[in-house]
Order: sequence, then C-alpha cells, then structure tokens
Amino acid sequence: MSTPPAPAGALVAVLERRGRFLTAEPLFPRPDAQASARAGHRSSRLVLGSPGSKRGVRASPGDLVLVAPARRSADARILRVLGRPDVARDVIEALMLDRGLRRGFDPALEHEASAAGQRVAAGQLDRRDLRSLATFTIDPASARDYDDAISAQDSGDGSTRVWVHIADVAAHVPEGSPLDREARRRSTSVYVPGAVEPMLPHALSSDACSLMPGADRPAVTVELELRGAEVVSAAFYRSLIRSDARLDYDRVDRIFAGAEQAEDPWREPLAAARAAAAALQGKREHSGALVVESEEPEFAFDEHGNVIDVRGSVQTESHLLIEHLMIAANEAVARLLAEHRTPCLYRVHERPDPERIARLVDQLASLDVPTPPLPEHMTSTQAADLLGDISRRVDRHVRRTGHGRIALGSLVLRSLKQAYYSPANLGHAGLHSSAYCHFTSPIRRYPDIVCHRALLSVVGGGERAPRAGELAELGAWTSERERDAMVIERDGDKVACAFALQRLAHDLDREHVFAGEVSGLIGAGVFVAFSAHQRPQAPARATDASANQTIGSVAAPPFEGMLPVRRIGRDSGPREWWELNEQGTVLHGERNGATLRLGDPIEVRVDRIDAIRGRVDLAPAP
Repeated sequence: MSTPPAPAGALVAVLERRGRFLTAEPLFPRPDAQASARAGHRSSRLVLGSPGSKRGVRASPGDLVLVAPARRSADARILRVLGRPDVARDVIEALMLDRGLRRGFDPALEHEASAAGQRVAAGQLDRRDLRSLATFTIDPASARDYDDAISAQDSGDGSTRVWVHIADVAAHVPEGSPLDREARRRSTSVYVPGAVEPMLPHALSSDACSLMPGADRPAVTVELELRGAEVVSAAFYRSLIRSDARLDYDRVDRIFAGAEQAEDPWREPLAAARAAAAALQGKREHSGALVVESEEPEFAFDEHGNVIDVRGSVQTESHLLIEHLMIAANEAVARLLAEHRTPCLYRVHERPDPERIARLVDQLASLDVPTPPLPEHMTSTQAADLLGDISRRVDRHVRRTGHGRIALGSLVLRSLKQAYYSPANLGHAGLHSSAYCHFTSPIRRYPDIVCHRALLSVVGGGERAPRAGELAELGAWTSERERDAMVIERDGDKVACAFALQRLAHDLDREHVFAGEVSGLIGAGVFVAFSAHQRPQAPARATDASANQTIGSVAAPPFEGMLPVRRIGRDSGPREWWELNEQGTVLHGERNGATLRLGDPIEVRVDRIDAIRGRVDLAPAP
C-alpha cells in the first residue's frame, strides 16, 4: 500500500518524555527557531499530551516522528512514526520530509497512473515494431527504473547504426492532466542513499514506463547512422521495444576486461555500441570538451536501515558508453528542434567568464599545476576553449602525482557557470555543443517530457508542441527544483557517510589514523577527504597512490571532515597562526613556515561525528 503524502508544514521531531507529557523536539532546528531561542523566545518544542494520548499515532519516547503542528501546541498530533534517530535510513527519510518532499502521492494520482499504463499498453498499433531488434539496458546495479535502452549494428561498410530507445512518458502523462501537473510541480526525482522521491508514481516510474527485460514497452526511438564519430543521418519515431537483457555497469566492465563473456543476442550489439561510443569520445576530446572525473558514493544498508558499506564509484568505460550515446541522442533531438524552431527547453551551459578562467589559472599555478598561456585580451569563446585544455592538464597532473583529484576538480568546476533550462538555444559550453537538450531521462526529469512533446510534434507523433509563452517560467522553475534536489542529495550523502564512519569508528580506537588529502581550505580550517585505509607504513609512489584511490571501478570511501587550524601544531609549542593566500589554495603558517595546500596528502584522526547533520570534526594525526 502506498504511503499518503506528508501535509505541508509537517515537522520532523524526536519524542521526549517531560513529566507526564510527551514533547516533540525538532530533529533539524531551523535558522529562525535558533534565532528565536537566542533571543529568549519560546522553544520550538511541541507538547503532545500524555504518553497514553489517543491523539494521532501512538509512539514512544526516543521515536523519530512526523508531527502535524497546530495553532495550540497541545493540539499537535503525530502523523507517522519514522523510526529512530540512530538509524541512518530513518534519519535520511526524516531529512527528505524536513526539506519539503511529500514521500507519497495522492490516491487519485496513483489510480490515474495505473490507468495510464493500461491505456497505453492497449494502444500500440501505431508504433514501429522493434521487438525483434536485440536491445539491452545498462544501469547501476541498484537501479529500479530504466528509461533508456540501446540497440546497435555494425553495418560492415564503416558505419554503425545505433538506436537509442527512451521510455515514452509523454504517452502516459497527457499535457495538463493531474499527473502532468504533479510531475511539473515536482520537476525532478530526488535520489538519496537508500531512497528516492520519484517524479512519477511507482506504477509508471518503476513499471509501465520502465524498460524492463522481457516486457513490451512503448518508447521514443532516436535512430542514428554514424560513420566514425559523424552522425550522417537521424530518424525519430514512436516505437515498441522489448529489452533482451538488463545489464549493469560492473558486469559490462567485466565483459570489456575479458573477465566475463557476453551473451547472444546482445553480444554483437554491445560490441557495436562500444565502438560507436569510443569514436564519439575521441571526437569530443579532440573538440575540447571538458574533462572532469566525477565520483559518486554508493551505499549498502542492512535490513535494519544501518549503513554497512560505502564506496566511491568512478566513471568507467561502461559509464562512458552510455554517456556518449545519450549525449549523441540529446544533440540530435536539439538540432532538429532548433532547425524547426519548435519551442522546447534547451539545456544551456554558457561560456565561462574570462575573469574566472584567469583566476583558475592563477590558482593552479600556485599549486604548481601546469597551465596554458593566456591571451592578453581573452574572449568568452577563448575562455571556453582554454577550460577544456586546462581540465585535461589537471587530469594528467592528478594521474601523474596520484593526488589532488577532488580539490583540483572542484577548482575547475567552480570556474564554470551553472547549467540551466531555457527556451533560448545558447549552446552547451562544457560539451562544446551548439544545441543540446535533455531528452533521455523523462521518468525522472520534467524538461525531458517537454522535449519529447516538442520532438513528437515535429515528426508526426501526435503530441502538441509546448506553448512558447510558458517556457521561460518553466525553465526557471525546473532549474530551481534541480538545484534544490542537488542540495538534498548532497546532504543525504553526508548523513549516510557520517553514519557509516560512526559505525567504522566504533570498531577502531580513538587514535586510529586515516590517510586523506586536503579537499578545501578556508581561513578557519582544512577540509579533508579521507579513506578507511590505515596509515601507510612508508610513503607511496605516485603510481601506488593512484592505485590506492581507484581499484577497478571502486574508489576509496568518500569521507570528508573539517580540521580546525587552531588544532594544528598545538603539541609543538605556541599556537601557530595560519594565513590563507590570495588564491585560496594554500594556508601558510606564520611561525614555522609550514604550508597546507589543496590536494596535499594529510593524516587525521576522527574527533567527533554528528551523524544526523552529516558533520565530521577531525583532529591532527599524532
């Protein structure tokens, strides 16, 4: 049975017993509540009544609950018991509710979603039947919804045909329907460790729209003919597909490494897709597209909701295969829409400001990272070209030295402008693309549904083109919702990492030393990214350090904490005073001339963990 959505204004709290009454203490105090407390105003704590009260759901002291506040504190009631504040999954659920996510759909929307799946399944006659075409999906092993699938054929004449099949969400979500209005309001799915706030109800996101193996599914297909890395023709149409295999990234990497055999009927299509993606990657690298290696934490939970494992997953060839084919499909759709001047939402990434690139070069030079010469009067076009070159130099430097990946990659990313959605085609500087849109993830992003409707209106797919007058506001709204989701996802990762570290630290002595590197600097302290590895017995060579960071597709656990500068050097005499350089890349010790630089290896101890807030305080290694 689905969970009813949380009402607006509901409060996440921990129950406490105070005399004969239960009180609800907010788990995440808000800034306004903290300011009121400092000013001597009444606490934000709610009095719920006696423990035996029949008001709302029965709960016990120490429970983590969702509370509906009322005009009078005594009239507040418990809506739902979420669990316990010492359980990671329960705290992450509380975080999502605290940030305004509803954690459910109205029953009427659930019913509409189920009916939509049945309606679309019964009306497949107008689609191009591609069920005989060998097709596969590649996703993370933990994925539950599959909105893109691939088919590919080597034509034998130096060309490759690639079909990118995308779930036909527009067929299930008619424009202006209650489902559409709710998807537009949510705008994006939000993924946190162990949970997701979906944009669409489960009946669509994980069932009718999901391209599951062995099931007939309606799709929108982008059919590309490539000669090398050049797209020589493109076709777009509604289709009916059947996936033959649900592959995951790890399995595909094992196949590419020769550790596992591919199977028919997808053996040859996978090889053809691999060759096409490699050609596209080579072209993008040659064109000067940005190169920044990303890392995403992956978490494992036990049946009780505790984090039992955390790994840093980095991009591998299997990830890049899907990425490059999806980029090719997105570009093909955007080019067609731009040529027809059809209203849609483009994914815009404007060229960087020359001043930011000049500062980036100054920052990297302060860290002895090789940088290209800058023109005396830099244009935004030159800045974009230089950034691609800089990102490749940083990548080579990190691979050569074995450290600095997180800190230096962050410097590169901070020099960029933020990408956003807009009805104006201003290009995508990071990809060096003149026209780009998001089309390949309509299950989890509303702008993709908009682009589906726009595309289908052009190719005779039966959809109406989006209204041009609404798109500026819609672009601003979906961009804002995307940024909100990113903050929630980042904070969820921090909470899960802190719980994982708390569990690990419980098994270690307080003096245990962690090896890490400086990931950020402020005047008051050092941010350190560190792994669960123990302190090495001897300094590692650069190649060994690199191998420690990444073994196959698994990187060191991405823990991060704050080391206050006031604690550095306390055992060796008077307190050291540290000054941050103008570039924000080096802390200089005034007394002994010591330095702490972005990317430097460093050893730390864990001093304190506030798992609920995802905060880790560090101390220097002895």
